[in-house]
Amino acid sequence: MRLFWHEVKTEQKLYWRSRELAFFTFALPIVIFFLLGSVYGHDTIDGVKGSHYLLAGMLGYGVAATTFAGLSIVVVVRREGGILKRLRGTPLPAWAYIAAVLASTIFVFALEAVALIVLGRAVFGVPPPTHVVSLILALLLSALVFTALGLALTAFVRSSEGSSAVVNAVYLPMVFISGSFFSPHSFPHFLRVIAAVLPLTYVIRLARDIMLHGAEIWDQPGSVGVLAAWGVVGLVVALKGFRWEPRQD
Repeated sequence: MRLFWHEVKTEQKLYWRSRELAFFTFALPIVIFFLLGSVYGHDTIDGVKGSHYLLAGMLGYGVAATTFAGLSIVVVVRREGGILKRLRGTPLPAWAYIAAVLASTIFVFALEAVALIVLGRAVFGVPPPTHVVSLILALLLSALVFTALGLALTAFVRSSEGSSAVVNAVYLPMVFISGSFFSPHSFPHFLRVIAAVLPLTYVIRLARDIMLHGAEIWDQPGSVGVLAAWGVVGLVVALKGFRWEPRQD
């Protein structure tokens, strides 16, 4: 465990020293929330104030940006740069390294979620969540699912140069189609059909049900079940396709 905690501290230092990574995965969702909230935060969307509705969507965007996109890119860059291969020759156990990377990533998202909620309260008057435990459990489940999916995606990325392009091609459309920024009820039918199978749709649905309608996480077995299923798929693919050495093909 000592090696695990030491690696967590190391991962935190590496994350915050990478200004580009910290901006695009941590700061950008906060900036977008402020901008969009300033534009239509006082409008009414699906019967609630726009800023209240938007906050739940931005929590979903944050989990996709941090625990999915950011994690995937970092792992691919380290793999293709030979860092993961060299780590296998050190006393650090493989499980401790992977667990530390995931723990550090989830911790960053936790900070981001708190920052979004505080910003929503301070600037847009969004009331604090009434069911805090349910919201924490929902966001933790979401983070675990997307870290599994992020590791799974690394199996399909062949080079560090193409990592950003591949990851952005997957997660940016998902963010829009899932309704992070706007109500999906106004989308064309074919986009709503696609949204119905995307995991981020259920992250946002859980967050909005808990934050806007006072639901508890155990009252939403459908959304929890879909997310759990996606998490299992991501875990299976990650276990089968994760590589420590650079790809040769």
